[in-house]
Amino acid sequence: MDTAALGLSLRLAAWTTLLLLVLGLPLAAWLAQTRWRLKFLVEALVALPLVLPPTVLGFYLLVAMGPRGVLGPAFEALVGHSLPFSFAGLLLGSVLYSLPFAVQPFTVALAGVDRRLLEASWCLGVSRPRTFLRVVLPLAFPGILSGMVLTFAHTLGEFGVVLMVGGNLEGRTRTASIAIYDAVQALDYASAGRTSLVLLGVSFTVLVLTYGARRAGGAPWGVRS
Repeated sequence: MDTAALGLSLRLAAWTTLLLLVLGLPLAAWLAQTRWRLKFLVEALVALPLVLPPTVLGFYLLVAMGPRGVLGPAFEALVGHSLPFSFAGLLLGSVLYSLPFAVQPFTVALAGVDRRLLEASWCLGVSRPRTFLRVVLPLAFPGILSGMVLTFAHTLGEFGVVLMVGGNLEGRTRTASIAIYDAVQALDYASAGRTSLVLLGVSFTVLVLTYGARRAGGAPWGVRS
């Protein structure tokens, strides 16, 4: 079993989940509240990774990260090394590929909060940021938790995007899913089986947490029944 690859996958999943919580929650709040008639275009962009082949997304990311791309030269000038075939490149690809798994549950959960409660809080003199923290977040927490859990699980099993963007560098960009593929290619079914069993256990735990959140606070996407 490739413990280094497992560790890298867990680290990648944790960072992706954290970044999408920070970046996806404001976007979800805007989508839940805005009445802009072209909102569907933003929703379509957010949902695009659900239907786009991972290799296509990985290819365009690889081009954007390259020496002639939009992101590559700026990142290399700032950090000192190239973005492709690095953990930062993996993280960027994972954030984009897992975006709908976080933003969509967040949006539905936030939209399900009764607006009358918000208006009552505002009438009592509570500011909008404090209302969001003290009223909206607690009520939407089951849906937010579901989005975080699904994001973590989805990132843990990524293959196409991480292979295109990060390659297969041992100890640097080889994730657990790539390690399983390598083991099968080498006919090392024992190693592939052990790594797969760990991922199976983690995935099952993720589902238990998701359905536990549903029992505690509503549907898995944060909508109360």
